Amino acid sequence: MKRKHGGRGLRPEEEALWNKVADTANPLKKSVLRESPIENLSVDPVKKIREPAKPRDPIMPFKLGERASSKSAGHVISPSISEQVAGHALQMDKKNFTRLKRGKMVPEARLDLHGMTLNRAHPILNRFILDAHANGARLVLVITGKGKDRDTGGPIPERIGILRHQVPQWLHSGALNGAVLQIVEAHKKHGGGGAWYVYLRRRR
Repeated sequence: MKRKHGGRGLRPEEEALWNKVADTANPLKKSVLRESPIENLSVDPVKKIREPAKPRDPIMPFKLGERASSKSAGHVISPSISEQVAGHALQMDKKNFTRLKRGKMVPEARLDLHGMTLNRAHPILNRFILDAHANGARLVLVITGKGKDRDTGGPIPERIGILRHQVPQWLHSGALNGAVLQIVEAHKKHGGGGAWYVYLRRRR
């Protein structure tokens, strides 16, 4: 076998050396030959382009607690004194009760306890109710005031209007219980939430 190198033929000694090298070479088997992995790749000519995500609405600047109420809600004492009194069974005539709620009945006497301490108000209330009942009165008005909000938000709740809460309890206890038939929150023209109608029993 003649080979050319650099434009000239092989010399006899060069050709003899080449043939010796060629005789020692083994041809590659077909099983060893593998197809290039690049040729087996199935390439989609049209690639799906992923749409970019829509931008979210920007977060507006804010301060912690800016929407919180500046005033504490305070303690919720349930039920209220108005609800307690309104929940008492009806003892008086229904027609008179309706007139009383509408402010159509005129009190025959009135007592103003507004601004008094409990120790001073209690005996005065007792004397007033017993005297009115003894004189045959049927409807009297007891003014207590609505009271001031003194609750400081501490662990122990403080009621608004101590006299307003205490008077109905006094009227339904002790010697007054035998003279009082019904307690009703006053109509707004007679003091509203700051006064009580006291409907007395008939004197025997």
